[in-house]
Amino acid sequence: MIYYVVDGSEDCFYTAVFDAYGQKDAIITSESNLQTELGSTITEVTADREKAQRVKTKLRLLDSGAENEIRLALKSCDALKENAAMEYIRLIIRQGGAVRQMLAHPAAMEMSDIVGRVTGEVHRLKGFLRFMENAQGVLYAPFSPDNDITDLIAPHFAERFKNQRFVIHDVKRKIAAMYDGEQIIITFADNAEIYLSEYEKYFEDLWKQYYKSVNIESRPHERQMKGYMPVRYWKFLPEKQR
Repeated sequence: MIYYVVDGSEDCFYTAVFDAYGQKDAIITSESNLQTELGSTITEVTADREKAQRVKTKLRLLDSGAENEIRLALKSCDALKENAAMEYIRLIIRQGGAVRQMLAHPAAMEMSDIVGRVTGEVHRLKGFLRFMENAQGVLYAPFSPDNDITDLIAPHFAERFKNQRFVIHDVKRKIAAMYDGEQIIITFADNAEIYLSEYEKYFEDLWKQYYKSVNIESRPHERQMKGYMPVRYWKFLPEKQR
């Protein structure tokens, strides 16, 4: 078995596809702590823009929508996402066109599942993300998503807030999307010290009072709540803080 270890970037992934495509026993992964079989070969892949572009060009000729699907898949937390994407590309090339409707085929079904989990989380967090205002009037929203989706949700809030400055901070991956009212910048962000505005605590208390007033304590509905709002998101919701 030959393991092609990539750095997580798209160009590095497509470079690995170019190098590994003709090898049936090849696996592409970005997992640094992967468990390999005895006698396996590990190859560290360095991104080669020319190789990556050749794979992308071929893919666009056969299915113009596949590149975006693969981009979404590579945002997944699934440990096998790169290999699933390579098998999807192989299937497209063998079939000579789009295969997303071939859900009976394992490669198409796995890609559909991975992309669905990413887009599903993007959709949920557009409603679950909570912003707080700091002393400078900048909105700040910490979150810890399963998938690497900061750059996927930031445009939604840039459109929603228009000229309002904000920061969306993935505290698990230590990256942030900063919006200055005109453009979005994705950058590294470690810990953040937030000094809230004088109104923020007041509005948080109002929201908690509203949440408590509409909740009927004698009729608990924890199961329904967990269905609509997964528990892993609760720690960033003011209404769930004691």
